[in-house]
Amino acid sequence: MTSIPPDAGAIRERLDVLWRVESRRVLATLVRLLGDFHLAEDGLAAAFIAALEQWPRDGVPAHPRAWLIATGRHKSVEALRRRARFDRSLEELVARLDTARDVRDSDEWDDDRLRLVFACCHPLVPVEAQIALTLCEVGGLTTEEVARALLVGAPTVAQRIVRAKARLREARVEYRVPSRAELPARLGIVLHVLYLIFNEGYLATSGADLVRVDLSNEAIRLARLVQESCPEPEAQDLLALMLLHDARRAARTNAAGDLVLIEDQDRTKWNRAQILEGGRLIEQAIASRRFGAFTLQAAIAAVHAEARDAQSTDWEEIVALYDLLLVAAPTPITELNRAMAVAERDGAASGLALVDGLLARGELATYHLAHAARADLCRRLGRTAEARDSYRRALEFVHQESERRFLGRRIGELGG
Repeated sequence: MTSIPPDAGAIRERLDVLWRVESRRVLATLVRLLGDFHLAEDGLAAAFIAALEQWPRDGVPAHPRAWLIATGRHKSVEALRRRARFDRSLEELVARLDTARDVRDSDEWDDDRLRLVFACCHPLVPVEAQIALTLCEVGGLTTEEVARALLVGAPTVAQRIVRAKARLREARVEYRVPSRAELPARLGIVLHVLYLIFNEGYLATSGADLVRVDLSNEAIRLARLVQESCPEPEAQDLLALMLLHDARRAARTNAAGDLVLIEDQDRTKWNRAQILEGGRLIEQAIASRRFGAFTLQAAIAAVHAEARDAQSTDWEEIVALYDLLLVAAPTPITELNRAMAVAERDGAASGLALVDGLLARGELATYHLAHAARADLCRRLGRTAEARDSYRRALEFVHQESERRFLGRRIGELGG
C-alpha cells in the first residue's frame, strides 16, 4: 500500500532525510546480500535514483528502507546478469544471488551494520585501513572527514579504503559477527572504530551542524550490541563513555545552533537517565579492577556530570585521571585536554606553558582545537594580540560552521 503521491520537491526532501538516516543501514544489508562492497554501493546509488524517478509517480512506499534494499539488490543482480553475457565467471555469482531468499522477509537488518563493522575490521586488513574503511562505509563519512578525524591526508585515506576493499574481495570474507570465542581478539579495533564514529557524531568535523545525532545514536546502539555479544569490561566502558558525553547533547548548542561551552551550559538539560546509567557502568568497571583507557575517559566525563555547576568541578581529580590516561593511552590530544584541566586547577599560565610545548612539537600544528585552546588561555591572561592571532590560526583549520561562528565571535570580542 502506498500513500497519495506527493510532489517532486517533497520527495527529494524525503530522500535527503532517508539518505542521512538510512543509507548506511541499506548499504550494510546490501553488502551482506551481495557479498561485495562495489556491488552494494552501486545498488545503493541505483535504488535512490529509482526512488527519485518512481516515488513522485507511485507514492512513497509504506516501508521505504525495505523498498530501497529490495530495489538495490534487484538493480545489482540485473547489472551483473548483463555483464555475465560477456563474462562467464559471473554466471555462478548471478545464480547464487538469484536463489537468495527475499530480502523483504529478512529479520536481520538491525544487525547488518554490526556485521559490516566486523567485516571492515577483519584481521586480514591492516589496522589503519580497517579504521578508514569502517568510518567510510559504516559511519558514512567522506574521505575528507575521515582524513580530518585521523589527522592524515585525504589521498592516504582513499588509498587505504581501495586496498582494504580489494583485500576483502580477494579473500572472500564472510559478512558476519564473529563467534563468542573469536570476539575478544577482534574487540579492541571494533571498539576504537565505534568510538571514532561516536566522536564524529558528538563533534562533527565539517558541515552546518555541530552534532550529528544519527551517528551518535548509531554508535551507541552498536556499542550496546557489542556489549551484549561480548560482555567485556572494555565494551561496557565505551558504552558508559558514550552515554555520559551524549547526555549533554541538548545543552551543547543554543536555539541558533551555536556552540555552548560546558561551563555555560544549562545543566538542567542534561539527560540524567543517561548519566545514571553511565555512572553505574563506570562503578562496575572500577569495582572489577579491569579497566583501561575508555574507563578513565568515562570517569572524567562522570566527574563533569556530577558537578552541580562549572565552579564545583573537581579539577584535582580530573587532572589525576588524565595522568593515568596518559600512561594507559598516551596521545597528543590527551595531553592537550590535560593541559586545559591543569589550567583550571593551577591557573591559565600553567596550562599555556603546556599547550605551547605541545604546539612546539608540531603534532597538533593543524589541529584547530589546539590553537583555540591557546587562544582561550591567552585571552584569560589578557594577552589580547596573541589570543587574536591564535583564534585566527584556529580558523584556518576548522571546517565546522558552528565552531567557525564561535571563533569569529571570540575574535570580535577581542576587537579584531
